[in-house]
Amino acid sequence: MDNIADIRRQYGADELHQADLASSPIEQFKIWLGQAIDSKLFTDPTAMNVATVDQSGMPSQRIVLLKNYDETGFTFFTNLKSNKALQLEHNNKISLHFAWLGLERQVIIRGEAHKLSVAENAQYFLSRPRDSQLAAWASHQSKTIATRKLLEQAFSQMKNKFSKGDIPLPDFWGGYKVKPLTIEFWQGRENRLHDRFIYILDENQSWDLARIQP
Repeated sequence: MDNIADIRRQYGADELHQADLASSPIEQFKIWLGQAIDSKLFTDPTAMNVATVDQSGMPSQRIVLLKNYDETGFTFFTNLKSNKALQLEHNNKISLHFAWLGLERQVIIRGEAHKLSVAENAQYFLSRPRDSQLAAWASHQSKTIATRKLLEQAFSQMKNKFSKGDIPLPDFWGGYKVKPLTIEFWQGRENRLHDRFIYILDENQSWDLARIQP
């Protein structure tokens, strides 16, 4: 197709009404995530776009898998010397975006990221597949490398080094919990008159809910 501006379609698979929303955005997220998983439409239903900002104000985005969530926040793991981690050291403001487009839904979370404890990091790290643990040791995330062969060699070296027993937690690897300040739920509707509702955390740590225009 020569003109991508002509790529469009009508939305209208579902509706979203304030009366049907849970009082807690975490409970509403649980409902929608469960429906995304049950739909079988998504290879990675827990995939989210993580947005951070560097010291010059330039934003960065990447896809990361959500690994846990509860009323206190949303958790993901990464190399603590990666670009995202270095950016969070400077500015811990963050945005998480779930795009379940097969259901014509989006969830946008804005908040603050805080590092998990070493004990929390170790608990999750030891639950990962062994090869994933080795990859965490082998890769200096976000750093340049001349060839893939060098990366594979580093992986083989780590496999030999940790051939026996448990693989220890790297001190440069860990997780963040994102404390949400706003959580928006978006449902596609006809004629681009989408349903959008936003939960906003107030000064009393209670959630206010409002409809916003598309």
